[in-house]
Amino acid sequence: MEARVSIITLGVKDLQRSYDFYHNKLGFPTSKTPDDGIIFFKTSGTCLALYPHDKLAEDVGDDFKTPPSKFSGVTLAHNVRQKHEVAEVLKQAEDAGATIVKPAQDTFWGGHSGYFSDLDGHLWKLLGEPLILMMMVL
Repeated sequence: MEARVSIITLGVKDLQRSYDFYHNKLGFPTSKTPDDGIIFFKTSGTCLALYPHDKLAEDVGDDFKTPPSKFSGVTLAHNVRQKHEVAEVLKQAEDAGATIVKPAQDTFWGGHSGYFSDLDGHLWKLLGEPLILMMMVL
């Protein structure tokens, strides 16, 4: 298998509400609307999709129809260019209806990060100092 992620799909309770959050408030670009039944956002790499949670669970199978616990073990990450942008994007997400889970702060590895939870509880980590992060990954 080639090491590549093409689409990340988030199961959401209310497609319209999540569309408003990601598109209208956070500015993610898309040509789809909730009337299409699924939303695909263009990002600078992987496509981010929103799909009704119950339909996504049905697609996966019967064992997955129960919503996950508060922490599913998965986070999404977004790198910003400057340290100060972590707090700025956290504030933008909070103003859009997200919950700040961990405020912007320096990390033990020399970066700067914080977390927010979107309208359906999906966790997003914001990372500053991306050059340090890239050196860690490589």
